[in-house]
Amino acid sequence: MLKQFGLSGTALAISLAIASPALATPPSTASNSGGDTGKIGATAAPTGPVPVPSSPAGDKSTPTPPSLPDMTAYVLMDAKTGAILAQAAPHMQIPPASLTKLMTAHLVYQAIQHGSLKLNQVVPVSVNAWHQEGSTMFIDPNSVVTVDQLLHGLIIDSGNDAAVALAEQVAGSTDAFVQMMNATASKIGLTDTNYTNPTGLPDPNLHTSAMDVALLSRTILEDEPEILQISKLKSYTYDNIKQRSWNPVLFKDPTVDGLKTGLTRESGHCIDATAQRGNMRLIAVVTGGPTWAASTAAIESLLDYGQRYFLDAQIATAGQQIDLLKSDALNSGEVPVSVGRDITVTIPMNAKNAVSHNITYTADLVPGVTKGETLGTVTYSVDGKTLATAPVIAMADSPRATFFTKIKTKLRKLL
Repeated sequence: MLKQFGLSGTALAISLAIASPALATPPSTASNSGGDTGKIGATAAPTGPVPVPSSPAGDKSTPTPPSLPDMTAYVLMDAKTGAILAQAAPHMQIPPASLTKLMTAHLVYQAIQHGSLKLNQVVPVSVNAWHQEGSTMFIDPNSVVTVDQLLHGLIIDSGNDAAVALAEQVAGSTDAFVQMMNATASKIGLTDTNYTNPTGLPDPNLHTSAMDVALLSRTILEDEPEILQISKLKSYTYDNIKQRSWNPVLFKDPTVDGLKTGLTRESGHCIDATAQRGNMRLIAVVTGGPTWAASTAAIESLLDYGQRYFLDAQIATAGQQIDLLKSDALNSGEVPVSVGRDITVTIPMNAKNAVSHNITYTADLVPGVTKGETLGTVTYSVDGKTLATAPVIAMADSPRATFFTKIKTKLRKLL
């Protein structure tokens, strides 16, 4: 995804640009279906049947999600709960293009958190990084560039040179980094994904799915929310070269502050967007769009659907009593119970007051109960659909019933 840059670039930058392949127009909502991607040619239109949309989090009164026939696949996820609000062909394996750089960024942030990398650390630029094809932030072996600058170049400019420089710094080589990428993908549960490089440049064995992109995005937002401070920026200037963000939704929707896009002829116009809509943070992924305009419209349609028909509701509060367990095995005859953590679920807008819960007690109460002990499981549901399960814990100590307590209990029942 090469870009045009301003006339303020240095002579070196200008000479690099002249030597580069044809530069692509920066993404916008204008149609460019007949144009060149600046990487490997025009985008092919989606083929095959239109993926059937569904809403796993919806109920019988929830409208069907948008059809979006121009997309090959899509997923709409609630970032906080992980609930899938809408999907169509979510596990279809597709070329990820520069969406690959999400995993590259994740591993860089992980290295920073583990202390093996620092934001202000200067990173050497190898000839391999310098000679990467496709989109670039215009670094070379003489560049003095930091991890922070490379992250900006990776996320905003979608620089393949930045991706390789970071991969080599983190793992020593791109091959070792790819092994880290796939190991992490397996750990997260990305079952449709295989990485072959840190850039997303076309490879027959490089693939992912809309669901895996959403799952990875949620992991990043949970572990490295600071990425939003970069992904929300509409442009980045390095070495006097100003490049516009490849994310066209940033320029249309102020609620959107990330995350990444991808574009090759095989992948089509892919967008992975996240937005804060009210009290909900949503993740919308679309793949295979014929133009940036079509993919942007698809993202907006999904975000609007999620905001209109769903809400995040806290249905349980840690330490708040949800039941009183009564038992003759306890000296007090009862013990209050609660959940150990707050529970928030994503539910249809009209189901807020329809959430019910059922508790199954499994603990042996004969020895008595200790505060904090798990006594069973609570299941929250709406119309028979399970929303969440959690351990039920004792809110107080309750010693086992003494001999005299048992006698009193029997007498009371006889009277």
